[in-house]
Parts: sequence; C-alpha cells; structure tokens
Amino acid sequence: MTELLTDSHFWVAIAFVVFVAILVMAGVHKLAWKFLGEAGAKVQAQLDEAAAIRKEAEDLLAQIKVQSAEAEKAAAAMLETARAEAKRLEKDAGIKLAEQIKRRGEMAERKIASAEAQATAEVKAAAADLAASLAENVLAARIKGAKTDPLIDTAVKGLAGKLQ
Repeated sequence: MTELLTDSHFWVAIAFVVFVAILVMAGVHKLAWKFLGEAGAKVQAQLDEAAAIRKEAEDLLAQIKVQSAEAEKAAAAMLETARAEAKRLEKDAGIKLAEQIKRRGEMAERKIASAEAQATAEVKAAAADLAASLAENVLAARIKGAKTDPLIDTAVKGLAGKLQ
C-alpha cells in the first residue's frame, strides 16, 4: 500500500474524485445542466423560428407560383385578344383600302370622261373654226373670181320675195 501512496497517478485520481465531489456538493452539475438546458432551449427556439420561416417561405413560394400561373393565363388571354384585334384591324384596313381604290378608280374614270368631253369639245371647236375659215376662203375666192355669185343672187331674190 505504500507503493500506492507514493504513486503520482493515484494522488491525481484521488484529487480528481475529491474535486468532482466538491463540484457535486456545490451544485455545479445543476448549474451546468441549467446552462445546457438554456442553450438547448435557445437552439430549440432558433430551430422553431427557422421552421416557421421555412413554412412562411414555402407558403410564399406557393402563392408566387399561383400568381405566376394567373399572370401567364392573363398574358395568354391578352395575347389572344391582341391577335384577334390585329386580325380585325387588318380586315378593316383591307376593306377601307378596297373602298379607297374603288373611289379613286371612279374619280379617275370621271376625270378621264371629263378630259374626253373637253377634248371632244376642243376638237369640235377646232373643226368648226377650220370649217368657218375654209368657208370664208371659198367664199372669198368665189367673190373674187365673179362679181356675182348665182347662189347668192338666188338667195337674195328669195329673201326679197319673203319680205314682201
């Protein structure tokens, strides 16, 4: 047993047991358990808070997915409405263009008819002027060649009889 009393490991073991006994009697284990319990409670509160935040995030994600789907449906509806409106406008523009072409064609025909009538009138006027000029020349030539024209004499005699 003297050997045991001289062994340093033995005394370290005894000191450790005495130290642990003093700590147990002082209630350090309760204090340590309390600190561990509080730390565990804090960790549990943080885990609960993280779970709540995750739940909120999942709910928000689900809500965003629903809104995204609704927005896609609304966009598709707007696109279809815009396509229908574009087709309607294209059809209306085609009709208006056809009407405008028809009106311009009719206007061109009226201008052509007017130009034809004016040209015809100018040709008739030119022909009448030419005929009058030719008649004047013929009459002037007859009068120059003869002192009296038998046709004029006959016409004058006919007039004299009608006047009486």
